[in-house]
Amino acid sequence: MKHLFLIRHARAMRPDDIEDRQRPLSPRGQCQAVAMAPALQRLGALDGELHVSSALRAQQTLQALDTTLPELGLAKRAQGHEALYTFEEKALLQWLQALDEGNDRLALIGHNPALLALAQRLSLKAPKRLPTGGLIYLTLPTDTWRDLGHHTGETRSTLSPVEVSHTLFQRKAPAPPQLGRLKAPTRIQHRLMYQYRMIRSLEAGVSAGHDPEFLHQYRVNLRRSRAIGEALLSMLDTAGLRRALKGLRRHARVTSELRDLDVMLENLIRQPAGEVRESLEPMVVWLQAQAREVRRKVRENLQRRRYAQDMQAWQELIASPQFTKALARLRTPQIDRALHERLARHDARLTSLDDATPDAAIHRLRKQVKRIRYLAELAPDAYQYLLEQLEERQERLGEFQDLCTQLDWLDSFVNARQERPLTEETRDAMRDRASQLVERKDMIRRALRELPSLADKVSLSSTH
Repeated sequence: MKHLFLIRHARAMRPDDIEDRQRPLSPRGQCQAVAMAPALQRLGALDGELHVSSALRAQQTLQALDTTLPELGLAKRAQGHEALYTFEEKALLQWLQALDEGNDRLALIGHNPALLALAQRLSLKAPKRLPTGGLIYLTLPTDTWRDLGHHTGETRSTLSPVEVSHTLFQRKAPAPPQLGRLKAPTRIQHRLMYQYRMIRSLEAGVSAGHDPEFLHQYRVNLRRSRAIGEALLSMLDTAGLRRALKGLRRHARVTSELRDLDVMLENLIRQPAGEVRESLEPMVVWLQAQAREVRRKVRENLQRRRYAQDMQAWQELIASPQFTKALARLRTPQIDRALHERLARHDARLTSLDDATPDAAIHRLRKQVKRIRYLAELAPDAYQYLLEQLEERQERLGEFQDLCTQLDWLDSFVNARQERPLTEETRDAMRDRASQLVERKDMIRRALRELPSLADKVSLSSTH
């Protein structure tokens, strides 16, 4: 079995006065290569032999990978080849077929259209495009490179810079609609359509799983769409809305555990190097294993027919003439009444908080605040002051839930069957960590009890 990793050089500049072979990477290309480096490492693309075109842009892609992953010694291991500076699939295939038989794992940094055409020759399910900085990973059922057969290989995975870096993705993300002067019904429909496009655009990054920000933004758009839909459900009689919302709710739940794991790992990895960090390392390794399994489930959910059907049903609903007509009947007083009902429920729960209030009640308060915020965003001009006040409150409640989740994961780790018994240093680190989390929880709980009612903020909003 042969493993072939085809890596296209990162984006290059196109100055008129420079020969093609000497074109350097652009600043964006440098960012692409740096972003791809950890992802290529995790996929095993850099474990075997590494061969690089003699063109400057390919050599600089290698240099960026080497600088990002200095421990791998890529620049010293890599071999440069004049023959890989080619745009012809036939020439690239002939070069591969001439290789020694013992090279079972091989990565090429080269050029299109040669790389893409080669992949399409070797695998029937090869992608239709290979962007700059992108990867195609093929497995080939042969013992020798000279026996490469037409469509005998399998495409194991593809990857692009915009799938591994949310920062790079934002350059190509759907542009947000200009909502400033639109009336509430039109604003709501435009917002929901934009959020739908964002959900679908973020799916590839969520599935790739290399940058947690994809999952975070995916959840934000999914849950915000659901919250707006639920707010409308309480005010409008819209056929099919309740059923479509069930799909959004179902898929948001699938992502919850992975988001919690990502937050937990991020907090642990931020610990400064030293004895404490070393003591926490067994837990980091355990959590990473849990995250890989949960991420697999999230990826499988995105590939299910049920998911595609639910997303299509949601898109068809919010774009339907019936939905447009229902929104046209929406008036600001309806939003105002629904908002005040939610504010009253929130304030009643807030005033009931005390030292004995269970964590679950505070979690419900957080959900109420988020739904109030999404409802107020339906008429942002009328509730601008309220929206400003909600931000800090939502951050505190969100942190409280994160702390509770982290304590749960600490317990799960300590109680899990470990391949090796936990050292006393690790157990001490776990106890210290738990104490810090509980202390922070208590501080937030006290701060929440001192918050003013939100109904007062709405009454004040008319004067701002």
